[in-house]
Amino acid sequence: MAKILVIDDDRSIRETLEMYLSEEGYDVITAPTGTDGLARFVEASPDVVILDIRLPDVDGFRILEELKQEDENHKTIMITAFHDMESTIKAMKEGAFDYIHKPVDVNELDISIKKALNAIEMEKKLKGFVESARDYKVGDIIGFGPGMREIFKTIGVVSQSRTPVLIEGESGTGKELIAKVIHNNTDANEPFIAINCSAIVETLLESELFGHEKGSFTGAVSRKPGKFELARNGTVFLDEISEMSWNLQAKLLRVLQEREFERVGGKETIGVNARIIAATNKDLRGMIKERLFRDDLYYRLNIVSIRIPPLRERIEDLDQLVSYLLAKISRELHKRIVKVSDDMMDIFRRYSWPGNVRELENLLVRASVVAKGQVLLKSDFPVLGDGDNIAVPAGLQPDSAWHESGRFLTLDEIEERHIRKIINETKKNKGEICDMLGISRPTLERKLEKYGINYEKE
Repeated sequence: MAKILVIDDDRSIRETLEMYLSEEGYDVITAPTGTDGLARFVEASPDVVILDIRLPDVDGFRILEELKQEDENHKTIMITAFHDMESTIKAMKEGAFDYIHKPVDVNELDISIKKALNAIEMEKKLKGFVESARDYKVGDIIGFGPGMREIFKTIGVVSQSRTPVLIEGESGTGKELIAKVIHNNTDANEPFIAINCSAIVETLLESELFGHEKGSFTGAVSRKPGKFELARNGTVFLDEISEMSWNLQAKLLRVLQEREFERVGGKETIGVNARIIAATNKDLRGMIKERLFRDDLYYRLNIVSIRIPPLRERIEDLDQLVSYLLAKISRELHKRIVKVSDDMMDIFRRYSWPGNVRELENLLVRASVVAKGQVLLKSDFPVLGDGDNIAVPAGLQPDSAWHESGRFLTLDEIEERHIRKIINETKKNKGEICDMLGISRPTLERKLEKYGINYEKE
């Protein structure tokens, strides 16, 4: 039950609000003066304070300042009988959550209180704390280590503006989740539009981003708005930005610089109001050196950078992540899975998690499907259950193709051998090979050129 403190020298207002808010299910405390209100605030630690600006003993703005110093996690809604613009601006500037005029409209107040409580809840989410599995909420981020705490701080800061953000991290670390949290704390009522730059060929990706005019290319039977138009004042999330072609990178740079673009085949200039958040699992700095990524675009995207640590660097979060994911999985599968056995958790802690949180969730889903009880046992995890592959992830044993002549191969060497192996053993065409590798056609062409692989089968 949320606690609300009402500080107002008008007895009738205090009694009216106490009666109404109590009926709405809130725990209500009242105070007739600023001094008394501060004392009640310290005693009760309310979630929301309804504060009159004009009090008999202390100015309401002074009380607002002292309330913030005492506890910055609460929200203050200020009320006044005066309708001057200066007071409204001052109240909001000095940290009030909302400003309502007398006579108080209870419906307006009710909406403001609910918004305040929702804001408090969102701020708690940014701290990454989940008290127990039954408190599962969609979109929570779990993190207690220093790396994740810095991410939460950055999210809080960047959510106050609309500056571009670049999110870097390995596959499966939760880059899109971070982007959604930033969006929800900035423009929750506006669209969040995600697009995977590696999943769409260059010609179609340009149309997806910028839209096209009727007749601009074969199949363009009508005008189509692009993602930047559809996003309005929301967010466009560009996942795997490293896979975007050089030509499209130049067009995206113009969007960031000029805040405008034209549809494919069009002449009308369209303004861009959407925020751009990009994500990558590649080393963009290294790609710049190889002239695979534009340095000017990188600097435009990298105004604020967030690096998500891989799961192997945040094993301290593993217990909470497992509890969180089991709650989610139990809801989705309509089962009651309460925990992972202690011996299996020991294996989890020693495993290096090459697939990060996504791999953890997939393992838990498969185990939950076959589990016969409420506790997931080693026998439910045939891939990891014997513990034989925990020191080095499966497929990376010393006698594998990842190791040669007493040394581990470089990533480029591994990638080249993997591509050659698929080409030689499958004899597939380029489109099918792209599907097998999980990359776009332009990316495959670049890699074939990079490794000197001559393969023309269509």
